Amino acid sequence: MKLHRLELTGFGPFRERQVIDFDAFDGDGLFLISGRTGAGKSSILDGVSFALYGSVPRYEGGDRRLRSDHSSLADATEVRLEFTVGATRWRISRAPEYERPAKRGGGVTLEPARAELEELVDGIWIGRAAKQREVGQLLDEVLGLSAQQFQQVILLAQNKFSRFLLAGNAERQQLLRTLFGTRRFEQYKETLEQRRRDAQKQVDEGGAEVRTLLDVAERDVRTHGLMGDEQALEPDLPGRRAALERAIARADYRVEVRANERTAAEGTAVVAGARHRELTARAQRLADLAAARADLAAREGEAPAIAESRERLARAAAAEAMRASVDAAERAAAAFAEVDAARVDAEERWIQAGGDSADELADVVQALTGAIARAEDAVDAERRLADLDTERRERGDEIAALEAALADLGAQLAAVPPERAAVQDDLTGARTAAARLDDLTATRAQLASQLGAARTVARLEERKDAAAARYLVATEASTAASAAVSDLLRRRLRGYAGELAAALSPGEACAVCGSVEHPSPASPDVDAVTDDDLASAEAARDAAAGAERAAGTAAAAAREALAVAVTGSGGREVEALSVDLAAVETELVTATAADGRVDALIRRLDGLAELEAAGRREQTELAARLAAAREEHAAGEATRAALTRDVAGARGEHESVAARLESDSRRRRLAQTLLDARQAAADRARVVGEADADLAARIAASDFADVAEVVAALLPADVWSALEARVAAHAAALTAARARTLELELDTVDLEVDDEAVAAAAQAAIDAEAARSAAIAAAADAALVATSLHDLLARIDAAAAEIAAKAEEAAAVTRLADTVAGRAPNTMKMDLETFVLAAELEEIVSSANLRLAEMSSGRYTLQHSDARQARGAASGLSIEVLDAHTGRSRSPQSLSGGETFLASLALALGLAEVVTSRAGGIRLDTLFIDEGFGSLDPETLELAMRTLDELRAGGRVVGVISHVETMKEQIPAQLVVQATPEGPSVVRQSVAS
Repeated sequence: MKLHRLELTGFGPFRERQVIDFDAFDGDGLFLISGRTGAGKSSILDGVSFALYGSVPRYEGGDRRLRSDHSSLADATEVRLEFTVGATRWRISRAPEYERPAKRGGGVTLEPARAELEELVDGIWIGRAAKQREVGQLLDEVLGLSAQQFQQVILLAQNKFSRFLLAGNAERQQLLRTLFGTRRFEQYKETLEQRRRDAQKQVDEGGAEVRTLLDVAERDVRTHGLMGDEQALEPDLPGRRAALERAIARADYRVEVRANERTAAEGTAVVAGARHRELTARAQRLADLAAARADLAAREGEAPAIAESRERLARAAAAEAMRASVDAAERAAAAFAEVDAARVDAEERWIQAGGDSADELADVVQALTGAIARAEDAVDAERRLADLDTERRERGDEIAALEAALADLGAQLAAVPPERAAVQDDLTGARTAAARLDDLTATRAQLASQLGAARTVARLEERKDAAAARYLVATEASTAASAAVSDLLRRRLRGYAGELAAALSPGEACAVCGSVEHPSPASPDVDAVTDDDLASAEAARDAAAGAERAAGTAAAAAREALAVAVTGSGGREVEALSVDLAAVETELVTATAADGRVDALIRRLDGLAELEAAGRREQTELAARLAAAREEHAAGEATRAALTRDVAGARGEHESVAARLESDSRRRRLAQTLLDARQAAADRARVVGEADADLAARIAASDFADVAEVVAALLPADVWSALEARVAAHAAALTAARARTLELELDTVDLEVDDEAVAAAAQAAIDAEAARSAAIAAAADAALVATSLHDLLARIDAAAAEIAAKAEEAAAVTRLADTVAGRAPNTMKMDLETFVLAAELEEIVSSANLRLAEMSSGRYTLQHSDARQARGAASGLSIEVLDAHTGRSRSPQSLSGGETFLASLALALGLAEVVTSRAGGIRLDTLFIDEGFGSLDPETLELAMRTLDELRAGGRVVGVISHVETMKEQIPAQLVVQATPEGPSVVRQSVAS
C-alpha cells in the first residue's frame, strides 16, 4: 500500500485546505513531520486514519470531535486521500458529522457524515461507492487490514507503537493471518476436522446399522417363535450373531416341515374338488332340461303375433313397389308450385317497372341489349373524362410546385457567393493566427523554464548565504587551529632547554656542547608542551582545514547553482515572468483554436462549392421538368374537350351514362327473368300431368284402392328391419329350443341327483381348500422368514466388514486432524496455521534483529519462542528479548520506554520487509512513526536514524513525527506544521534538493 496525496479541510487544527504530496518524498525515502507541541503534527496521521477507516486512534474512548474548532459554521470539513493498493489507484473522500447553517429558516442543521470512494480508470476517476456502509465494505476488501492492524504495521500512532511487540498470541495471530493470507491453513484445519467428524459419523452410523439389523433380526426371531430353548439374547455383538445363526437353522427346519404339510393338504383338496364338480354337473344338466322345456313352450305361444307381422311385411312390400311413383308425383307438384310462384313474382316486378304483361319480352330483351352495348362504350369515355379532370388538377399543382422550387433554388444560389467570401475572410484570419502556434509554444516553454528558475533563485540565495556563513565559520576555525599549532610549536621549542637541563648529570658530557660542567642549566617550563599535545593540535588543525575545504566547496556549489538559476531566469523577477507567461498562454489558446478551425473552414469552402454546383444541376433539371409538365397539361386539355362531347350525347336524359346503363340493365334483367319464369312454369305443368297419369295406372293394377292406402301400407326402414328381425329370430329360437330339449331328454335318461349329497360334497371341497390355503400360507411364511433372516445375516456381515475398513480410515484421519488442530499427539499444541505463522514470525524477528543489534549496540536480540503457554493456551507466536548483559531472556514488557521504542521500531521494520517480500501479500510502501524518539539518548538516536536512513534503498517511504532538534538537522525532507497567529495551523512541505 502506498499513499500519494492527502487533503485536509476544516479538520483538527487546520481550517483552510492543506495539501500534502507524499509522492514528492519518493526520492528521499525518509521525511520528518515536525512542529511545536500542539501544532497538529499527529493530526496528519489522524487524517489518514479517518479517511481510510472513519476513526482516529488517538481519540479512542475520548473526544471524537474531528471538525476544526477554528472553522466557522459555513466552512466545510473534509478529508481526501489518494492511495494505491496493488495496481489500482483509489481516492477516498470522507466528512464527519457537523453543524452548518440551515438553507432555509435560519438557525443551524446537522450535516450528516458522508463518504465516497473512487477508482482511477484510464485517467478518469470513476465512483465505486457513495454510502458509508458500502465504502467501508469495499475498503475492507481493498485494504485487507482492519483499523487496529493498520495502526500496528503502517500507522504506528502514539501509545500504539509497541502494540505488535507487546501483543498477546491471539492478537498477534490475527494480524499475521491478515498480512500473510494464511486463513487457508485454518480452512485446511476445518476441512480435516469436518472429515474427522464425517469419518467418525460413518463409523458410528455403520455400528448403528449393524445393531439395527440385529434388532430387526431378533425381533423377527421372537415374533415367529424361533428362540428355541434360549431364555434371553446374548448381550455382545458376536454372541447375538451366533444366536441368530441358530435361529436361522430352526427357520430352515420349519420351512421343510411346512412344505410337507402343504403337499398333503393339496392332495386332499384335489379329491374333494373332483367329487363336488361331478355332483354339481349332474344337477346342472337336470336344471338345463327343465329350462329348455319352458323355453320351447314360450316360443310356441308367440306364433299368432309372428304370423301378423309376416302379413304386415307382405303388404308393405307391395306398397314399396309403388313408392317411386308416389314420390315422383309429389315432387312434380311441389316443383310446379315453386316455379309458378316465381312466375307470378316476376310478372309483378315487370309491371311495377312500367312493363305490360302483353309485351313481347324477347323483342324487349333484344332492344335493351343493343342500347346497353352502346352505353358501355360511353361509360369508358365518361370514366376517362373523370381521370382527366384529376390529372388536370394534379398537373396544375405540379407546375405550381416546380415554379416555386425554381424560385427558392434561385434565392439559395444567390446567397452562396456572399457566404463564400465571408468564409474565405475567416479562413485567412485563422491561418494568420495559427501561423504563430509554433512560436508561441516555444515562447511558453522558455518562459515556463525561466519562471521555474526564478522561483528557485530565492531559495538558492538563502542556501548560498547559509553556505557562505558556514564557510566563514569554518575558515575562522581553521585559522584558529593553525594559530594554535604555531603557538604550541613555539612553546615546544622554548621548552627544549628545560628538557635537556633536566637530563644533565654532574660529570657527564652535555649532549649539545660536550662540556662536563654545567654552570647555569635552564629551568624546566611548568607549562611544557608534549608531543601528544602537538599531535592533537595538528589533528584538530587538519580536521578544521578539511571542514574549511568542504564548506568552501559547498559555498562554491551554492554560488554556482545560484548563477545557473539566475542565468536560467534571464535575470527577470517571478512576477514579471508570471504575467508574460499568462499572456503567452492566452495567445497560445487562441492560436490553437484558430489552428483547429482552419481545416473546418476549408471543408466549409469545399462544401459551398459542391452545394452551388449541385444547385445549378438541380435548377436545370427543374426547368426541364416544368416544360414537360406544361406540354402534358395542354395535350390533356384537348383530349378532355373531345370526350366531353361524346359523353353528353350518350347520357341522354339521365344524370350520367352510368345511370342510363344501370337503368337499361335493370329492365333487361326483369324482362329476361319473366321470360324464363313463364317457360319454367309451362315445363313443370307438363311434368305434373305425366306423373299423375303414371300413378293412377299403377294403383288400378294393384290391391290398393287409392294413394292413401298405398301411403298407409308403407313402413319406415327401421320398422321394416325390426319386423324382419323379429320373425327370423323367432324361427331360429323355436328350432334351437326344440333341438336343445330333445338333446337334454336323451342325456338325462335314468339320471337322479340328491341335493343333500351335493351340499355335503360342496362343504367337503370348501374345507379341503381352506386347509390347502392355510398350508400354502404357512409354507410361504416359513420360507419368507428364513429368507429374510438369511438376508439380514448377510447384511450384518457386510456392514461389519465395512465398519472395520471405515474405522481404520477414521483413525488415520483423526490422528491427522488432531495433529493439525494442535491436539494430542501434537505435544506443542500448535495448529497448522500457527505453525506457518510461527515460521513467518521467526523470519520477521530475524529481520528485526539486523537493526535492533545495531540500535542497541548488540545488547538486545529478539527471540521467537514456541514454548507452550500456561493453562493450555495455543503456543508458537511468543516473542522474548535476550539481554546480552545478563545472558537471559526476558519479557518485552520489562524493557524501558526507550528500549521498547527501539525494539518496536526494529520489529515494525522487519514486519514491513517480510510482508513486502511475500508474493501475494500486502506490500507496505508507506510507514509512519508517531513520536518516541524523544526517549532516546543522542547516541541511540543516531543509531535509530541510521537504521531509518537505510530504508531508502528498499523503495519505501517512512514518515517520522518528532520535535527532536537533531532529527530536523538530519532529515532535510520535511512537513512543517506551524500554528498561525490567528490560531489555525498550516503545513509547509519541503523536499531535499
